[in-house]
Amino acid sequence: MADYQFVTIWRVEAAIEDVWDAIYDSLKWPQWWQSVAKVTEIEAGDENGLGSVRRYEWTTRLPYTLAFDMRVTRIERPNILEGEAFGELTGTGLWEFTADDGHTMVKYTWRVRTTKTWMNILAPIARPVFAWNHNAVMQDGAVGLAKILDADVEVIEA
Repeated sequence: MADYQFVTIWRVEAAIEDVWDAIYDSLKWPQWWQSVAKVTEIEAGDENGLGSVRRYEWTTRLPYTLAFDMRVTRIERPNILEGEAFGELTGTGLWEFTADDGHTMVKYTWRVRTTKTWMNILAPIARPVFAWNHNAVMQDGAVGLAKILDADVEVIEA
């Protein structure tokens, strides 16, 4: 398996609660995040969603799709949302939200391993392309978030 770590930082011109709500409600991501083809709830979790499992199906700039399940392992509204991925990718995703003078800083850290054989075989030479592809997917997220919040979203790091 090939290991990856990606960090994305967005500066959103919106209240932290609004940004949190948009990211937290991932069932609605396909409505605004171009790269998200489908999100399906597999398990509901508790009243806050802790322990819930959702299947994410992603399209990318490259000619492949990815699907994986994500179990919510930590919720600290409106600052921390964390989950464990399993399926075609395994690992963790951590959303961190910080209010910053009328803006919200969003940091997403994605630590994953690929489980698809072809991705693992190509990893030594394709790693930069996979990183570029991930950044393009996150750029799509920033564009969509800006539209639904009617706010400027600046990609600080991708």
